[in-house]
Amino acid sequence: MMKQTMMKKINDKTMTVGVIGLGYVGLPLAVAFSSAGYKVIGFDIDADKVSQLNAGHSYIIDITEETLTGALTQGFTATTDFSLLSEMDAISICVPTPLTKAQTPDVSYIESAVSQINQYKRLGQLIVLESTTYPGTTEELIEHVFDNEGYQAGSDYFLCFSPERVDPGNPIYNTQNTPKVIGGITEDCTLLGKSLYEKVIPNMVPVSSPKVAEMSKLIENTFRSINIAFVNELAMLSDTIDVDVWESIEAAGTKPFGFMKFQPGPGIGGHCIPLDPMYLSWKAKESNFYSSFIDLAQEINRLMPEFVCEKASEALNNARKSLNGSRVLLLGVAYKTDIDDVRESPALEVYELLKEKGALVDVNDPFVSEFRNQQGAKVETVNTNDTELAAYDLVIMLTPHQSFDLQAIAANSQLILDTKNAFQAITSDTIFTMGKMAKKKRVPVLS
Repeated sequence: MMKQTMMKKINDKTMTVGVIGLGYVGLPLAVAFSSAGYKVIGFDIDADKVSQLNAGHSYIIDITEETLTGALTQGFTATTDFSLLSEMDAISICVPTPLTKAQTPDVSYIESAVSQINQYKRLGQLIVLESTTYPGTTEELIEHVFDNEGYQAGSDYFLCFSPERVDPGNPIYNTQNTPKVIGGITEDCTLLGKSLYEKVIPNMVPVSSPKVAEMSKLIENTFRSINIAFVNELAMLSDTIDVDVWESIEAAGTKPFGFMKFQPGPGIGGHCIPLDPMYLSWKAKESNFYSSFIDLAQEINRLMPEFVCEKASEALNNARKSLNGSRVLLLGVAYKTDIDDVRESPALEVYELLKEKGALVDVNDPFVSEFRNQQGAKVETVNTNDTELAAYDLVIMLTPHQSFDLQAIAANSQLILDTKNAFQAITSDTIFTMGKMAKKKRVPVLS
């Protein structure tokens, strides 16, 4: 009977949807459900975020204020009052899952959300966990808690795991057009979860269990971590044997099968790639299984900020300068191009390492006005004009935002270290490219 009632609410769009956690995952999801005609309430512990949203101000780059205003007009609201969870028919959990200092999973945000749901639960609710986590989390942290309260998944309530696939700033793929995996505790759980989500995400991919869905997310990002580590190691090798790794990768990328192109960089950033593989590695160690690939990839990627600093020192040495005391400008602190997200950005570590080595470091990022250093103090970014660029002994390209005028930077900088091959089309004796430390040369190709 509950299943039929829930299905009717889904199809009639009389269901009230709650989203816990209004960040890069939760807010776009809440707006999508609102746009589809559902009543949506977003829950967050950050009162400032809630106030901003209710006033029509978006802090997420993928949600414009026009889109947010449209959702508010349709009835979306944000709140810090978790007692309203008792009014929700469906609840999506989209909270952070960071790592502890010991590189083990920190599921405290999930536990806190589950505690709130448990306090205000009622029969018949659909609960979907979206936060990236280790296989078994849905059963261990939600189902077992509700079991202890006498609530059985599949009859008293419905429980699924559906991993988020948000890629901030992606101009092509968003919450609604990216295929989405979902796995429930029972077949009815999966059916209801799929039926609700496909109202906003047409391409749903049902799997047999939450564990399969949880594992799928970790596979996706561990795959990326390992392949990025591979090309980062190739960049370090190419630097040693004087091969242009960028040209070699482009050549390899012409193969139409059996190869997928990844590119080197100063490290890995964002919430997913630096963290998710460690969830899988930690879970493996619980079963006395040690994944060499995962741990090795993490180690190589962690080495990249130090490698960037070594290349910075070499570039300055070629100009008869020392890194200690040199003025260095970092271009980009966000973890990827054209977004304002600095979570786990390798640029933060490059900044700290250069400071430790005595460099006088500034950061220019048109998307980020300030960030926090390792001590938690705010660091304001700077705006630099063409004349001011010349005052820096070294400019390091870390995040090549499209708004950077590469021609002007190349023309006005004393020395450039390019970690992303952003200046590939510019020939200059002042540009050094990571992966080929020799100065840029253009060798004519004979036809």
